[in-house]
Amino acid sequence: MSDRFFYLAAMGEYSLGDALQKFLRGSKLRGDLRALQITDVWEQLMGKTIAKYTDSIKIYGDKLYISTKVAPLKQELLFQKENILLRVNEALNENVIKEVIIN
Repeated sequence: MSDRFFYLAAMGEYSLGDALQKFLRGSKLRGDLRALQITDVWEQLMGKTIAKYTDSIKIYGDKLYISTKVAPLKQELLFQKENILLRVNEALNENVIKEVIIN
């Protein structure tokens, strides 16, 4: 019996979704996937104008980084940090984000 087979047999049965979630818990990809989820719904969360001028959305650990080059938009996002935090966590269906950082 190979080591790989033994490892899989010892793990028990998992659905593909469960196995993927288990893998992502310890992976750096988790933040990237969450950022993609947020990017997909960013316009719905924040509106067309904000979405249009948002350059990037990244997640590192429990921090959400939002980048824009538009100074008035930076001010608006800074003003809405708490609202953004609540909306993003709601969209992710878990309290992942603890801090919003605007660059």
